[in-house]
Order: sequence, then structure tokens, then C-alpha cells
Amino acid sequence: MKASIVIANYNNAKFINECINSLNSQTYNNIEIIFFDDNSKDNSIEIIEKFKNVKVFKNNAQTDFGSVNQINAFKKCIELSTGDVIFFLDSDDYFHKDKIQKIIDQFLKDDTKKIIFDFPIILKDQKEIIHKKVNYFFKTYWGYIHPTSCISIRKEVVNKVFETTLNDNFKNIWLDLRILLFSKYLLNYNVVNENLTYYRQTEDNVSSKFRKYSKNWWKRRNEALDYYFYFMNRNNLKTGKNLDFYITKIINKFIK
Repeated sequence: MKASIVIANYNNAKFINECINSLNSQTYNNIEIIFFDDNSKDNSIEIIEKFKNVKVFKNNAQTDFGSVNQINAFKKCIELSTGDVIFFLDSDDYFHKDKIQKIIDQFLKDDTKKIIFDFPIILKDQKEIIHKKVNYFFKTYWGYIHPTSCISIRKEVVNKVFETTLNDNFKNIWLDLRILLFSKYLLNYNVVNENLTYYRQTEDNVSSKFRKYSKNWWKRRNEALDYYFYFMNRNNLKTGKNLDFYITKIINKFIK
């Protein structure tokens, strides 16, 4: 079984070596690496072209929405891929040396599993934080949202995932939530209870703009709920409004 690692990059030159070296050090060898550079202004291209085993696609135009740019990057990489399993990876993240082997083993063990999630080792303020399952105050429609770099999917279903989840009216909904909803409500998936992905959190990345219970956090949650109901209606799935829904809607009436 061949693994295709698809990488989305924009101005992450300082993390590229660590990202690619983690793939070249994998215990599983049947892999290909496809790197999408989204018109970076730093020296990302200079660095990535030093790796002779990486297919590089250079993009010269972007949208104003980071989520759309990320999705476009992965879609193009998947078009160029030849593997059986797609491993998503943002260029500021990297893999544990055994990740690909362990994920491939799970796919080989059960043909019905189409998407597999693992858990992150969060890199923040020069510390490694092992993510553990926690009980959230709100009972959400989606549960824990695994970072995009913690998602692996059989190529045979990846186009269906994109076709089912994409909508131009929700430009701020990132790929991780879209895939999670598709998995939870439409597809057979599995969660590997191991921390196999190093997930970086810095002041520059998107998550830093949505600190918990901030105005931006509530606005983002509101759009996520709107997207959830759109997704459920589109796929003729029944649902109802819960406490999270009502609280989020009320709070959004009072914030600007």
C-alpha cells in the first residue's frame, strides 16, 4: 500500500526541513511526498527544492481566505498523487517516525475503514503537550476536531469527501471540520488513540486568532453551526438544536 503525503505551505520556510526530514525518516518506506507552495514570499522554494524526492507544485495566485487556499493546495496535490492513502500535512507540522506505518497497518487491518484520525503532540512555547481526551462543557455536534495533519484518508473516497463538504458560502470553515463531519455522519472511520503528529501552535497560525471564548471564537463557532446544519440538510440527515446552538446564537447577537 502506497502512502501519498500532501503538504500545504505558505511562508513556512523555517519549518520545512523538520517537516520533510520527518517523512524521510519514517519506518514505512513506500511513500511519495507532494509539496504545494502557495506563492510564498520567503525562501520556501529554495529550501524544498533541495529535497530531490519531493514533487513540488508552485502556485502563483491565492484567494483572501486561508481555508480555501489550504483546500486548493490539497486538491491539487491529490490530483498529482499516485498512492492508495492520502496523508494531509501542513508544512509547519511533522510526523512521528512510526506514524505512517501505524496508520497503514490500521487501513490494512480493516478494509471498511476509509478515514483514520490520530492525536497531536502540540508544540507550543517550546514545550510538547500530549493531547489527551477531555470532557467538554458543551456537547457539540462534532466532538473533538482533529487537526488536518492528523487526518489520513483512502484515495478512493477523497474526491467524494471534497464534493460533499465544499460550499463557497462557508469560506471560513477549514478542512478539518469538514472531514470530521463527513466521517462522523456518512462514512466508516477509525480513531487511533496515539499521539503521532507534531502539531505546531504559534502566534502566526490561524488557531491563535481564536482564543477560547473570545469574540472571534464565538463568531467562528456560529459559522461552524451554520455549516453543520447546511451539511445535515444537504445530506438528508436528521438533527436538532442543542444547548450549544442556543448559547452560541444568543451570544452572537450581542457581539460585533
